[in-house]
Amino acid sequence: MAEHPLARAVRPLVDALGAEPLTPDRAGPDDVVLHWEGERVMAVRLPPLSGSLDRILAALERSHGMPLSALDRRAKQVVVRTLEARGAFAVRHGVETVAGALGVSRFTIYNYLNRENAAREG
Repeated sequence: MAEHPLARAVRPLVDALGAEPLTPDRAGPDDVVLHWEGERVMAVRLPPLSGSLDRILAALERSHGMPLSALDRRAKQVVVRTLEARGAFAVRHGVETVAGALGVSRFTIYNYLNRENAAREG
């Protein structure tokens, strides 16, 4: 059976989120059911939040084509800004996780964050 156009259109988003596409009849109460012209086309099971930061870090590594720890200082600062915008530091142990991925100390992450916030306020 051919994939519905809506399922095909949202596939990159589902994959980027690390979500699981489902048929609508398999949807649970916490799944998101997508409709197309009144028809239940598919459901999406979102991943647990606990692995979200790891997925974001892996995606950033893929986009940079190298381990984040191998990036230069400026690129690491850009990564920290990106992660801050995506809420990475609101996750428990987010700073420690990011510091480990970047190969820097927690203190360095806080310096990057403080420098960025000061630049925005100044």
